[in-house]
Amino acid sequence: MLCDMAHFVIMGVGRVGISIAHALEDSGHTVAVIDQDDRAFRKLRPSFGGKKVTGHGFDRDVLRRAGIEDAYAFAAVSSGDNSNIIAARVARETFKVKHVVARIYDPSRAEFYQRMGIPTVASVRWSSDQVLRRILPEHAITGDFREASGRLQLGELPLHESWSGLHLDRIEEAAGVRVAFVTRFGEGILPASDSSYQQGDIVHAMMRVEDVENVARVLSRPPSDEVMEAVALAATEERGHGRERS
Repeated sequence: MLCDMAHFVIMGVGRVGISIAHALEDSGHTVAVIDQDDRAFRKLRPSFGGKKVTGHGFDRDVLRRAGIEDAYAFAAVSSGDNSNIIAARVARETFKVKHVVARIYDPSRAEFYQRMGIPTVASVRWSSDQVLRRILPEHAITGDFREASGRLQLGELPLHESWSGLHLDRIEEAAGVRVAFVTRFGEGILPASDSSYQQGDIVHAMMRVEDVENVARVLSRPPSDEVMEAVALAATEERGHGRERS
């Protein structure tokens, strides 16, 4: 769960990296930015108070200087796919940063990287808002669409990794939402009755506008004991039906 103030490390001080760094700092978090060209730091606003580290973002010493050992999340948004993926893997595997995201320009490689557990989005679909959604699981749900009356909103769900493997209907029941579609490996799919949430999926659901904060609070945490009891009960009943059929 994210505390009031957390530390974030951003590799790549281009348009997206600067936007993310400023947004996080405005939200009260501490930020360190990394770029191999120190001239890139000139584009940051004069009031930026975060740490500026010159070097390669996949270098362990550089990451340590940026405070990676205390980081809540790491975002690799430089202009190089390979650098971003290597840096993201070092942050995840060496420094055990739970929330990691990597920018990627080649969409054909997205599936491979996502199977490695690193959320990626092709550059053509990329925005600073999408990065923030992935490294701030409790970040307010941003509406993709609101119907005419203004009562219902379609938004991306901030799912904790512990929901992985559970059926989407459990997510619907726990949060009071209706799943509309899932983006998996960069492609939209319509969920079937037995579809489950896989880590790396982006789940979009309809919800009441008045419930948005509660939905984010419920799903950005591990499933409750009640949810897991319901899952266990359903599994027991399914095994019983299977024995009856046999």
